[in-house]
Amino acid sequence: MNPLQRALIEKVGHDHGFEHVLASDPAGVVLASARHATSAKVVASPTGGYVLHLLAEEPALLPEMCRTFPHHCQAGSFAAVSEAGLATLLRRAADLTRALPSQAAQDYQASVAAHLAQLPAGLGGTEVERLVRQRVGQQKFREAMLDYWGGACAVTGLALPEVLRASHAKPWSECDSDAERLDVFNGFLLVANLDALFDRFLISFDNNRRILVSSRIGHTDLACLGLASDMTLRWLTDAHMTYLTWHRARCEDATSLPV
Repeated sequence: MNPLQRALIEKVGHDHGFEHVLASDPAGVVLASARHATSAKVVASPTGGYVLHLLAEEPALLPEMCRTFPHHCQAGSFAAVSEAGLATLLRRAADLTRALPSQAAQDYQASVAAHLAQLPAGLGGTEVERLVRQRVGQQKFREAMLDYWGGACAVTGLALPEVLRASHAKPWSECDSDAERLDVFNGFLLVANLDALFDRFLISFDNNRRILVSSRIGHTDLACLGLASDMTLRWLTDAHMTYLTWHRARCEDATSLPV
């Protein structure tokens, strides 16, 4: 690896979620970030381009990366033919690491502690603290969902943050722990009309990603609500299934729409 290649890798890392250089030598460049726990080793491929090796504490990261980039995944590493391709891989790895459960929970705890430290003495354990925890948690959940779904609706692919909602499958108030409340697999990033329906258990999704509609919605209302038989989730992982099964059980007589 020549000095120009190392400089390009460092620049790409800095601009796409890996702002620190831990090591840079002929064997490769090791990148890290203060915002998440994953580090990345980038080496120049003998045939051109780059090979990315991710060193992750979160076990779900590599499977998610391989699902996102199936044609670039090679035995746990990822090939990029150009700096642009490397940038895409690094950005997605950074986004996923921040979104996946352990990192989101850590960020939540740190943020809650900072907010509670600003409260007047004597308010700990009160309704004020509960509201602070809920507000911070919902903000962190939304940030994680935006990172995980790439800033686009899980169904329509619409990438307009102003109309996207982080929708829980198992609601905040019914979760057994903060880990459940902040779990990025406990829900979907949905455009506002779908979020309202999903939140009220009027739509759900089957294990094949297809939309299910409650019997409470009449056939003549489908078009008005923006519902169509070909609506599917962009992807669905095993980690979603427990929450989705819980949600479907609350969706009255939900069935798929006729094609």
